[in-house]
Amino acid sequence: MEKLTAEAIKQFAIDWYGFLDVHAPQVDFIDNLSKKNVKMVFPEATLSGRASFESWYQGVIRIFFDEVHTVKLVESKIAADGQTANVKVVVQWEASAWNPPARFSKRIKCDAYQTWEVAIEDGRIVITVYIVDELKYHKGSAKL
Repeated sequence: MEKLTAEAIKQFAIDWYGFLDVHAPQVDFIDNLSKKNVKMVFPEATLSGRASFESWYQGVIRIFFDEVHTVKLVESKIAADGQTANVKVVVQWEASAWNPPARFSKRIKCDAYQTWEVAIEDGRIVITVYIVDELKYHKGSAKL
């Protein structure tokens, strides 16, 4: 890929969440994160670098299950040179979680408002910054 397009970024976001939904092995999608010190900010953690993401991911796939991510919005502002973009993403996230010794699991359903920065690295789109700006819980949802 020589230059970013809005369509390619949208498909990249959809594919990213597809990996998360199935709890894909990291090796299948780690190259979607920049090799140059990616930064990720989640409600519960701020991560820097791929190794930090790998550790976080191994933890969350052991907490959340029955995950479904539905991309509702991907709005890109691509730099004039086509090499970087600021992206606003809204994804509906549904997941079940069980915290021992609770009798039942809980269901979380919310819209996650996010800001990403993406770039072209080694001819492909990568995330350089990924920030969860806000979670808006749906009525009746459990909270994190």
